[in-house]
Amino acid sequence: MITSASNQKVKQVVQWQKKARERRRDGVFVAEGFKLFSEAPEQAIREVYLSEHASLRLDGDEKIRDRLAVTGYEIVSDDIFRKMSDTDTPQGILCVVERPVYTLDGMLDEPAPLLAVLDGLQDPGNLGTILRTGEGAGITGVIIGKETVDIYHPKTVRATMGSIFRVPFLQVEDLPETIRIIRQRGIKTYAAHLSGKNCYGSFSFRDGCAFLIGSEGRGLSPEIAGTADHMLKIPMEGRVESLNAAVAASLLFYEAYRQRQE
Repeated sequence: MITSASNQKVKQVVQWQKKARERRRDGVFVAEGFKLFSEAPEQAIREVYLSEHASLRLDGDEKIRDRLAVTGYEIVSDDIFRKMSDTDTPQGILCVVERPVYTLDGMLDEPAPLLAVLDGLQDPGNLGTILRTGEGAGITGVIIGKETVDIYHPKTVRATMGSIFRVPFLQVEDLPETIRIIRQRGIKTYAAHLSGKNCYGSFSFRDGCAFLIGSEGRGLSPEIAGTADHMLKIPMEGRVESLNAAVAASLLFYEAYRQRQE
């Protein structure tokens, strides 16, 4: 059992939890909780840590025990596990997972791609919710500009509820150039923007399309908004001026889903 905070493995997990640079350097991220552990691809799991208390409660969970037998694990004292955890009330399990590799060509080669292009989102919960809702609505990929919060932020990973293991995503350095490539492939781009004249329900999303979603506070940057084939708006009553980025994205995803089911 690991019982010291000075243990090198403990110190490294803490660094991966806190610093995007460390995660990027080592090509890993941390997934915490039993749901994320159970949904992570076994071949991608590099390390597993189980708190002493959690290890004593596994007798009735055959699936978790079977998976642990395959991945291997180390037991950590409860107080040290709390230092490794990013949550206030840790479930007692976390795993270090190798990052998946996706390509833009792979996303664009899908039949009638349905993409989310994210510009400057800062809230990790919003980003995670977009992946989770996007999976439910059948999106085929998420493209993330460099100004957006790290997709491997612990809060983002938790908010995806496992979708991070299934929805293709790509973080890009040059978002305008990436959008130009998307448009060259015949995929229409739609900007959710306050200056949009027509509501989203008046457009057809049955063919390949990409929704451009801006940050929570500023919306889309003028440069990214200028790359859109069409501006669209989400109708709102009362004195509401804008919607949460994840809510806006969800409405657009499910409108595309609805149209594609007809």
